[in-house]
Amino acid sequence: MISIRSLLLKLTAFLPLSYASNVFAQQRGDYGCWGIGPGMMGGWGMGWFGMIFMLFFWVLVVACLVFLIKWLIQATKGEKDVPSGRSKPIGILKERYAKGEINKEEFEKIKRDLQS
Repeated sequence: MISIRSLLLKLTAFLPLSYASNVFAQQRGDYGCWGIGPGMMGGWGMGWFGMIFMLFFWVLVVACLVFLIKWLIQATKGEKDVPSGRSKPIGILKERYAKGEINKEEFEKIKRDLQS
């Protein structure tokens, strides 16, 4: 049976050797014989096209967020401005009475019809 102490000793002896081999492989310059240079895609990368594409992508993300926030604000504001279905006709009736389009008798009659 392997004891925990012997396992820890083996592990602590192995880790420095493993780290050292990685350091020496990178210092050789051939990156472990894979034949690639620094960076992704062998040092070629995406160049100017990649920079323009990423700029366009982030502008698009920010614009979508702005429009989403604007839409949410308008959607929540719109609910407060819309009166309930029952009070809207009464409001129109009061406006017509205030403008003088109808007299008091017509106002009372239409009001009773709307409330029933």
